[in-house]
Amino acid sequence: MTTTAATTAPTTAPTTNGRVIALAHYSARALLEGVLTRHGATFEQSVTLRAVVTAGDSVDRDALVSDVIGSLKADESVVRGVIDGLTATKLLEQDPAEASRLRVTDAGRELYETTTTETAEISARLYAGIPAEDLAVAGRVLTLLTERANAELAGS
Repeated sequence: MTTTAATTAPTTAPTTNGRVIALAHYSARALLEGVLTRHGATFEQSVTLRAVVTAGDSVDRDALVSDVIGSLKADESVVRGVIDGLTATKLLEQDPAEASRLRVTDAGRELYETTTTETAEISARLYAGIPAEDLAVAGRVLTLLTERANAELAGS
């Protein structure tokens, strides 16, 4: 027996399709990657450096791997490769006080701060004139979409 639209459960269609959100994401990411490329960095490296910087003085290597996997939805081997690359280029280093921990070097912090400053300027231009209430709603909706997508990924 063939299932028809009349026999399937109704769904609630979003008033904004996912393509609109994806186009905004990819447009903004292209701007970010332009900044990163000028400084010889990749998106994955940027996400990893940010995770270390926001963790404080140093971060446990395995915790960093988990954090970046969660952010990028990437394979563990890819994330470990990014960390190894950042260590090889002296942007990250082993914490001398505890071998299982990593910390950002001066060069890594400089790269992070430079690219963050440049992207903040771009973001300010992109968000200029958008009412705070609209940004708050968008933030809540995107947070909910992220939570639901992460739940779907966890279930698969």
